[in-house]
Amino acid sequence: MVARRMPLLISPDTSRVLSRLFVAGHDDFGSRESRTSLIIGRVMQLSQAEVREALMQVETKFGDRHTDLGLLLETHAQRVANRIAPDAQLDEDRWRLIGAFFSHESSVEGACITNPSAVEHFDQTKLSPGSTRFIMSVRCIGEGHRSSIGFRTGVIDATGSVSVDVAHPRLTAGTHCESKLEHMAFIGLLERAGDYGENAHYVLEALGDSFSVGEMEERLTRLIHDRDTYRHAEQTAEHFRAIAERNYKVRYPGDSHESERILWPFAAAEWRGMEDARFTRAEWVPGQPTFVATYTAFDGTDISQQLIETGDFATFDISPISGPAAEGKGLAIFPKKIDGWYVALSRSDFETNSIAMSHHLEYWEKSEVLQRPTRSWELIQLGNSGPPIETEAGWLVLTHAVGPMRTYTLGAMLLDRHDPMRVISILDEPLLAPLPHERNGYVPNVVYSCGSMKAGNNLMIPFGIADQSIGIAVARIDELLERLT
Repeated sequence: MVARRMPLLISPDTSRVLSRLFVAGHDDFGSRESRTSLIIGRVMQLSQAEVREALMQVETKFGDRHTDLGLLLETHAQRVANRIAPDAQLDEDRWRLIGAFFSHESSVEGACITNPSAVEHFDQTKLSPGSTRFIMSVRCIGEGHRSSIGFRTGVIDATGSVSVDVAHPRLTAGTHCESKLEHMAFIGLLERAGDYGENAHYVLEALGDSFSVGEMEERLTRLIHDRDTYRHAEQTAEHFRAIAERNYKVRYPGDSHESERILWPFAAAEWRGMEDARFTRAEWVPGQPTFVATYTAFDGTDISQQLIETGDFATFDISPISGPAAEGKGLAIFPKKIDGWYVALSRSDFETNSIAMSHHLEYWEKSEVLQRPTRSWELIQLGNSGPPIETEAGWLVLTHAVGPMRTYTLGAMLLDRHDPMRVISILDEPLLAPLPHERNGYVPNVVYSCGSMKAGNNLMIPFGIADQSIGIAVARIDELLERLT
């Protein structure tokens, strides 16, 4: 066995919750209007003693489950403040109690935790010789199958033994703010919407390679003002604003632990889920590492791909990825440029492994097929299992395949370091397949990974088990390369 499983299992922790806005009436099937005003009216009728008693119960039951419960309650009260009479006299207790009636907890791992990717941590201090600290992204699935992106940390030592740190009991969704918009990101998405015509050119030609929401809005205002000479101007403006919403920044307190931070759906395009982040430690400029990832955004009907960029896992810049080669799922970006090009693994046709090249991370125009399904365990479809890993022998790529009874297995192939469109070899058998005790779970018969990490001669492979939990396997890179070469 080239890859050996570690005796550890990362299971979902249903006690780790986020406090989210709750609007009564909006949760009911077929409901047209909320009951916000009615509920606020009832709270206003409570005596001061009743308010104090109710709030004390909330603080006692929920205070230790959130970093700053008072702030969360005040934030949610502010969201419904427009329903409160302007002359109403509210003290802090009644204000926070209103917030409590418009709050609910969401267990982000309520269903499962799965599909991890791992990269070398930016902090490698206070470790024993030969050990490497890692940070692992995980797909958290909660109520309603809504997915978010969480994090874990741990260490792999020189012998290949892996330990994972205990996750922080509380979570934070961070603070969201506006970020710069990239010209190239708009092109593919406007093409996809069938709106990359004279209207779009009129707006974009006045903007630079990157621009602010305010600058975009100023140009859209002119477009709509000239609607008599530009047909469907309002529709174009709607498309631009939907794309702009997919660009945002998330910041977390600097003293928070990585496992406290959760990337929760924010834009409409990802509102039903942020799925399967594929992180890589990239060096576009030698000696200046950064971390990038792609993930699948799901709005409940359609999927699209998003880009994450971060230097410290405390501030994240998020933006859309577009272009024909970025269709579908599973774009995985190489950690280095090749001959001045960004390179990525793609599965834009939904069933083969391909290579895409671009001068822009935000736009991927075309791809070339590397690997087609030919073996019995991969005849449904192929895909990557994370970004490539550079070795002296070539780019090591872990893959996944889908075979009979929709069984997922992991494989491997080796690409030329200088010409990644040339396949050196493909492993003759699956690297990992579901063992009997791994077959049962949220989605049976699945082992799946979104990214492995090289640590010396060890390859750490975190993998989802039946879309329910996470296991870790370790392979010796020299042994794996020997099989491949």
